[in-house]
Amino acid sequence: MLQQFYPDYEADSAYGIDYKTLYRKGYRGIIFDIDNTLVPHGAPATPQAIEFFGRLRELGFQTLLLSNNKEPRVKSFADAVGASYIYKAGKPGRDGYLRAMEQMHTTKDTTLFVGDQLFTDVWGAKKCGIVTYLTRPIHPKEEIQIVLKRYLEKIVLFFYHRECRRKGK
Repeated sequence: MLQQFYPDYEADSAYGIDYKTLYRKGYRGIIFDIDNTLVPHGAPATPQAIEFFGRLRELGFQTLLLSNNKEPRVKSFADAVGASYIYKAGKPGRDGYLRAMEQMHTTKDTTLFVGDQLFTDVWGAKKCGIVTYLTRPIHPKEEIQIVLKRYLEKIVLFFYHRECRRKGK
């Protein structure tokens, strides 16, 4: 039952994933969460984020920001990094992920999702068959509802890591 929340991969940071290899493997679109995945919660786009999205475009990736946040927050970040966006996405519901793939002209087999939360980001993407990367949260300061979910995430990740060890991953 917990497997539905397991990420396909883990990464210390969205910025450290080997996107060049993923592009060679056929991936063409990346859906990103913003807060605590790319920048601390509520922070504007940083020079690092702007440069990062430029490199992704140079590789040939389509990028889209999928956020449950309101449009002003998501649009300003998307404009700064040059990505498409969907706000009030309703994660972990499937609709936002499906719309994202439609906007990028990708399929579940050519799309990746990168985010920092199991119960919204990863679960929603997995329900659509999208390969998921779970990143470590950038900053410990989070809204109370997220802090509470982090305790449950620790339990799920304990079993995930135990299964990974058992399989020799």
